[in-house]
Parts: sequence; C-alpha cells; structure tokens
Amino acid sequence: MGRPRRCPRGGVVADDEQWWFNTKTGEVEQGAQSPWSDRAGPYATREEAEGAPARIAENSRRIAEEDANY
Repeated sequence: MGRPRRCPRGGVVADDEQWWFNTKTGEVEQGAQSPWSDRAGPYATREEAEGAPARIAENSRRIAEEDANY
C-alpha cells in the first residue's frame, strides 16, 4: 500500500506499517486508511500515534504564544 517512507530514526518504513492519528475520529490507525486531511503522522509506533493529541495541543499553544509575543 503506497510507497515506502523514511523513518525519522533511519531506514525505510512501508506506508501500511506506519501509524496515524485520525483527528476526525480520535482513533489510531495502522496504514493510510483515512484521507490525509484527517490524519496526523506518520508515526513509527502505535504509542507515538496515541500521543499525537498532546503534541498537537502543545504545538498549538506554543504557536499561539509566539504569535502573541510577535
């Protein structure tokens, strides 16, 4: 399913082996099952994908703070 992508830690991971967080449903998915507009990732593990909401919230908070200080 799809072309392989580089893993941040080196090597190549096939799309169907990567994990995604579905921002619309709140579910973790293995492989690119949903439209790209509904996914955050890819992540190398299920655990990393499960942590996506916290990372997204922290990034949003940081960006809002930077914008306020600009």
